[in-house]
Amino acid sequence: MTSLRLRLIVLMGLAIVLAAVLQGALAYRNALEEADLLFDYQMRQTALALRAGLPVDARAASPLLPPEDENHEFIVQVWTNEGLRIFESAFGAALPQMAVLGFADVRVRGSIYRVFSLQSPAQVIQVAQDLQVRSHMARTLAWRTVWPIALLAPLLALAVWWVVGHALRPVERVRRELAGRDATSLAPVQEGDVPQEVQPLVQELNLLFARVQQAFESQQHFVADAAHALRSPLQALKLQLQGLQRAPDEATRQLAQQRLAAGIDRAAQLVDQLLLLAREDAQQGARNTTPAPQVDLAPLVAQQLADMAAQAQAQGVDLGLGTGSAAAAWVRAEPASLQVLLRNLVDNAVKYTPAGGQVDVRLELCSAADGAASVLLSVEDSGPGIPEAERAHALERFVRAEGAAASGIQGSGLGLAIVQTIAQRQGAQVALHSSESLGGLCVQVRWPATQPMV
Repeated sequence: MTSLRLRLIVLMGLAIVLAAVLQGALAYRNALEEADLLFDYQMRQTALALRAGLPVDARAASPLLPPEDENHEFIVQVWTNEGLRIFESAFGAALPQMAVLGFADVRVRGSIYRVFSLQSPAQVIQVAQDLQVRSHMARTLAWRTVWPIALLAPLLALAVWWVVGHALRPVERVRRELAGRDATSLAPVQEGDVPQEVQPLVQELNLLFARVQQAFESQQHFVADAAHALRSPLQALKLQLQGLQRAPDEATRQLAQQRLAAGIDRAAQLVDQLLLLAREDAQQGARNTTPAPQVDLAPLVAQQLADMAAQAQAQGVDLGLGTGSAAAAWVRAEPASLQVLLRNLVDNAVKYTPAGGQVDVRLELCSAADGAASVLLSVEDSGPGIPEAERAHALERFVRAEGAAASGIQGSGLGLAIVQTIAQRQGAQVALHSSESLGGLCVQVRWPATQPMV
């Protein structure tokens, strides 16, 4: 049964039937116990009343014996002490003489009789009753208890149908609300009147809508960023290609080819940065319940410095690891994203540092006043830096400081934006300062420190 309404109705109907059966069983058991107590008492009183002896016409003279038309007839027999039966009621065949006094159950001609035996000085009195009489009475009382439920079963079914329909009305409202939406409507579903058992489903659905909305926004941002960033490089490539086609001599042609190759490299680098930014935006919007692995940042910093050493040497920049750097610094992050962050920081610092300048990378372990440990990565250079008034916008996309734009160095304004996106996704914080030792820019990234996995 895939219908929740039908399933609830069937289950509640089965519960009602089971309750009725249990009620009937308990009523039968209680009625049978009451009948045993009552009839045992009557049998005992009848035997005690007959101790004085019986007249010749026992039934006509003794009002103690029940009339024949009642359903709980007693069979009475009287025996002398010598074993001679001197009286037998007209209700049944002879019972065997009982040697055991008191109550006992005796099987006679396929039926079980409850027999009470009492001995007087001159005789033995036996009073018996078929146990089927008691069972019949208990069944009658149990049925009288159950039959009102059977008569009310249709009304109970209608009541259950109405209750289930009323309880599922908020779910039906959610269904109608979702069915009436178009493909672009990702607003959260109202969950005010939704039952508590269905609220987790609606909440997860709203979270899914939020993630899809964030994915759509990331896609729109990527398209807008690509259109904004690629317009000028593509126009420049077109002009450089026209210059190559119109070159009057070989020297001019080679110069145009060099400019065209440099423009292609810059466009390729810009495309790579846009793709990296789009990937980081998508991962930031994705829901990932698995925690990031613990990574030692120190060897990644050393590897990045080694990779950038040749470029720094070609530009005449002194690139190295600052004194006092930590030998190990464990953070919780993705290694691939950390490598992108380090490459952007070091590449920006080397690119904007003039020949003869210096770039220092330092890794420190810090502790706050509350005892929380953190890992601080600092990248300082002796370049033009960023004025304090422009630092608030320097981490935005396609924003370049005036000093960087005036330096003549080609850039897209995405390097620090990529660093900011990766840091936010990893729970780190990015801050821009002036370098006290080198005079240029100091970019600091701070992560919560973690213990290495054993």
